[in-house]
Amino acid sequence: MRAAPAKSGVRVLPTGRQALLVELACGEHAEAFHAELLRRRARGELPAVREIVPGARTVLLDGIADRTGDTLARFARDLASWPVPPLRRDTGEAVEIPVVYDGPDLAEVAAVWGVAADEVARIHSRTEFRVAFCGFAPGFGYLTGLPEQLHVPRRTTPRTRVPAGALALAGPYTGVYPRPSPGGWQLIGRMPEPGALWDPAREPAALLGPGTCVRFVPAGSAVERTAAVTMPERTAETCP
Repeated sequence: MRAAPAKSGVRVLPTGRQALLVELACGEHAEAFHAELLRRRARGELPAVREIVPGARTVLLDGIADRTGDTLARFARDLASWPVPPLRRDTGEAVEIPVVYDGPDLAEVAAVWGVAADEVARIHSRTEFRVAFCGFAPGFGYLTGLPEQLHVPRRTTPRTRVPAGALALAGPYTGVYPRPSPGGWQLIGRMPEPGALWDPAREPAALLGPGTCVRFVPAGSAVERTAAVTMPERTAETCP
């Protein structure tokens, strides 16, 4: 099967016998396309698909049932022509993560933003975030939501060890390190109890899956710093 013709920056490529890779023009389009896939799957408008895996500018659909022999080709043509509404970032049910905004790169980020250091916490905590995709390490979500003027560059020299729970920024993304690792992102704070990000004994093991809405809650006092992650009674697959 050949790649489906591109329309509005969308290209659909066959990937093995049961998968399609959808390439989008940018990260925002990939998020919107992923959200549309989940909406259509919830309405029963997709063929049987085992997994939907978003990336920075792609969405992989794996394990597509192809009983007739032409399901993949027909589905690829449909995907390339879908009208996809813009991604909504309205306030809705969200995972709330307590954070202490005292990271070593706080002053550098404040300088890039053109604000005082204490304003970084206010701006960041009032932003509605959404997990665009996951990767790098188990439980690490790439969160979007900051406007373009607040995007920051990676550090010129990466750190050899970033502690678990570090709250970090790089480019358009916010992330929280679930375990110690090297890293080149700008550290603006820390999650006091990062164990909730990845728990193999839980199903699902990752707290932050693609489409999850996230809010960061400033933890100032000693009591607040021990606060647990707050989750809605029913976490939706996508932000409303």
